[in-house]
Amino acid sequence: MFSIIGIVVVIGAVVGGYLMEKGNLRVLIQPAELIIIGGAALGTLLIANPLPVVMKAVKGLAGVFAPSPFSKAWYLETLKMLNDLFQSARKGGMVKLESDVEEPEKSAIFSKYPKFLKNHHAVHFVCDTLRMAITGGVSHFEMDQMMELDLEVHHHEVSVPVNALTTAADSLPGLGIVAAVLGVVITMGALGGPPEEIGHKVAAALVGTFLGILLCYGFIGPLASSMAKANDAESQYYHTLRVAIIAFVRGAPPALAIEFARRSIPSELRPTFKEMETACRGGGAVAAPAANAA
Repeated sequence: MFSIIGIVVVIGAVVGGYLMEKGNLRVLIQPAELIIIGGAALGTLLIANPLPVVMKAVKGLAGVFAPSPFSKAWYLETLKMLNDLFQSARKGGMVKLESDVEEPEKSAIFSKYPKFLKNHHAVHFVCDTLRMAITGGVSHFEMDQMMELDLEVHHHEVSVPVNALTTAADSLPGLGIVAAVLGVVITMGALGGPPEEIGHKVAAALVGTFLGILLCYGFIGPLASSMAKANDAESQYYHTLRVAIIAFVRGAPPALAIEFARRSIPSELRPTFKEMETACRGGGAVAAPAANAA
């Protein structure tokens, strides 16, 4: 939503300032310049990256305009799910979670949280880690290393489309100069003609440079930055899952493991202890155990 507002502000500021100086909007409408710059930018993106990366970049751009799933409500739901898992494991042992992690879509616990089940990477991240804890013979330190490795690989994968889009954005000013040079070439070929025609061709050439710079710093660059921030928010979510699981596997009671996870949530999204207690009450109250642990 804010990305759309930002785009409107950029367009409004540029066009509004141009009109205040008595500029002619029709001069800025140069489809040929836009085709040269946009087409060349797309070509550089295709040259530098395989098709899967390009598709991920397009998907990431679409995700920028969607609301972020990582809200306080999302974190509360995740804390409640983890509390349910840990309470079940504490009562029946880690073996009791075997059926849940082997077929999470059929699990009585996971099925209560359909939003979490839709996040396939998060499901595999939790289930694969708990599977190692169930099999035994793996220390919590080694398990933490495995999760860290998983997060590093995932962070690298989601960073590749962002880097590809950033590279394409960086090429736009240069491509704008290419369009401007082509416009100058056309202008030189029209020398000797009517002054109005020459003036129009010079204006079109300058619009090429204008479009390249505007697209880079006003649109594509900021969108790539927004994608990077969305990836950071996702990484923070996985870090919260990691903190909770490691705390529980290390021997912390469910309430304390959930509290560790809550403290790892960014402050602007972190639920209060009372909110967490209310959310987790259905899966086992956490207030008294946490107070005792403190």
